[in-house]
Amino acid sequence: MLRAGIVGLPNVGKSTLFNAVTQTRKAMAANYRFCTIEPNTGVVTVPDERLDVLARMSHSQKIVPAVFEFVDIAGLVKGASKGEGLGNQFLGHIREVDAIIQVVRCFENANIEHVMDTVDPVRDIEIVNTELVLADLESVEKRKAKQQKAAKSGDKKLLAEVELLERIEAHLNAGRTVVTMDLSAEEKAAVKMFFLLTSKPTLFACNVAEEDLAHADQNKYVQQVRAYVGEHHDTGAVMVSAEIESELVTLSPEERAEYLAGLGVTDTGASNLIREAYHLLGLRTFLTTGEKETRAWTIHAGDKAPQAAGVIHSDFEKSFISAECVSYEDLVAAGSFAKARELGKLRTEGKEYVIQDGDVIEFKTFL
Repeated sequence: MLRAGIVGLPNVGKSTLFNAVTQTRKAMAANYRFCTIEPNTGVVTVPDERLDVLARMSHSQKIVPAVFEFVDIAGLVKGASKGEGLGNQFLGHIREVDAIIQVVRCFENANIEHVMDTVDPVRDIEIVNTELVLADLESVEKRKAKQQKAAKSGDKKLLAEVELLERIEAHLNAGRTVVTMDLSAEEKAAVKMFFLLTSKPTLFACNVAEEDLAHADQNKYVQQVRAYVGEHHDTGAVMVSAEIESELVTLSPEERAEYLAGLGVTDTGASNLIREAYHLLGLRTFLTTGEKETRAWTIHAGDKAPQAAGVIHSDFEKSFISAECVSYEDLVAAGSFAKARELGKLRTEGKEYVIQDGDVIEFKTFL
């Protein structure tokens, strides 16, 4: 199962946010540095309103949503790449995740200590990224020195790797992350084997105060983060209030809706964060529905029909014949599979069909 790691400076709301998105109390959340030491792992349910709609249409007995893992990682401090704070542990834990959710504090509160004494989310992002870049530089320099010796034999593959490492080294020395490099598919595959921290896809989570959630776009810190990460990291930022999320965990669905309405919002920041992290990991969903259950199945973007069938059962990939597909939107508009077929919206797809997010599918196999 793919995992997204929650990182950031101490006391920015990482553990509180982890507890909220996993709906657990596994991570200690306290107003002091390094209250998290060992990483906490929790399974996250991906919010998907499509499941409820399909379940009603099919009179399903149960609903099974998509899931993946979140990991709460200890807070990082300046000098982590040289072992400061919990630096070595922190960096080692980041290497084990598939994507990074970097939480940045975007609210003022004199009662909550900030490791740098003042609130400045762009500075905080630069501190974290500098440590990741420095750790990657050390890894690249070591690997390059080793491969340069081996490449003296004239091996073309090794020479190409050295050239790639030199480009990466120059990119890192400019203070830029590897994920922002323009690489070919072959080079990306090679970089994956280097296990570099800054090569991981990253999403930024702006932790705002309760009173700011309804109009977070007007928060000056959020505006600064969005502008900075858009320019320097080619990625986005989502708004979330860890304080609100921690309170919502204890409420019933009805109480949650009432609470959110009182704040002037209809959805929680955590729900949006989970969906964005799911896509950041390169994951997509196809759906199956019937009287027994309506289920969301997780695949990777670009997977073809036989691979998707194999997610349901490994034998289905080997015995794949075809896939009867209809988009979620077309099925709901038609009101039933029979009507969708009558309208020509139900398609029969073969082995080369690339599954689209939201496809509702029934597979035909030899089994």
